[in-house]
Amino acid sequence: MIGAKHKLFIKKLNTLLVVTLLGIVSFGCGKQKEPPEGSIKVYYVNSEETGIISDDYVLNAGMEDADAAIAELMEVLRTMPDRLQYEAPISDSNELISYTLKDKLLTLNFGAGYMELGRTIEILDRAAIVRTFTQLDSVDYVSFQIDGAPLTDHYGNIVGNMSADTFINNVGNEINTYEKVQLKLYFATKEGNRLSPVYRSVVYNSNISMERLAVEQIINGPNTDIVFPSISKDTKIKSVNVKDGVCYIDFDNGFLSPVDNVTAEAAIYSIVNTVTELPAVNKVAFSVNGEDSFTFMDFLISGQYERNLDIVD
Repeated sequence: MIGAKHKLFIKKLNTLLVVTLLGIVSFGCGKQKEPPEGSIKVYYVNSEETGIISDDYVLNAGMEDADAAIAELMEVLRTMPDRLQYEAPISDSNELISYTLKDKLLTLNFGAGYMELGRTIEILDRAAIVRTFTQLDSVDYVSFQIDGAPLTDHYGNIVGNMSADTFINNVGNEINTYEKVQLKLYFATKEGNRLSPVYRSVVYNSNISMERLAVEQIINGPNTDIVFPSISKDTKIKSVNVKDGVCYIDFDNGFLSPVDNVTAEAAIYSIVNTVTELPAVNKVAFSVNGEDSFTFMDFLISGQYERNLDIVD
């Protein structure tokens, strides 16, 4: 007869063998599938519209025929998946009208509808397109045009030629490094002489400072009819810097354009109160085209401004 201790030893040994076999099976199943030979990665926007994802694709045209390869990839980037697990970066919203290839620069010309894309989805679409095409030996850079005119960013600067590296913020941080934050924004009341706070959730590129993001949201205006824009939408930010608790904001001349019946005090403090909600900022200093003393609606603006809650409803 087998003793109790012997039985216990055999039971432990069998358990150890089972665990070992499971580990081997798990290790084998965990191996990543090798991409097909001769394939490239085609990039799409994920269904949450927070990043880009890739899928291995074998070019039927091959890599040697540049025009055929580009035309084939354009069709692939237009195709929406049946299960909607990702979004095609070229669609009816950003219709591609034409393209040219010269000296390894691929220029894509989109229709006017491209400008209606949201800021985040536009960056992600552009990243997916550029990173797909620059894998071709015949393409080093990609340039975007809108109805034949160069694409400009949110600040009016020409975007220019882009490579895959354009969409890497820092080492190890890809374009899909996006975060979500809730901001407390101050906009003008209907009378234009007071402010009212609203909360807004924003998905933003983590490479953008929170101070700049907050000012951009004020420029974009409210997305509700209970408050009203406080500064001109034509305003462009030239720079935003924070030092020793002071946020220095430099605007272009668009900032000087008044908005309907909004007073100078309401306009200024819509920005001051919004930015000082952020933990690193206690005061705000303004400048226009580098001039830190200027006239705004017959008021002289200079120095540093602290939060003013007396103007808030």
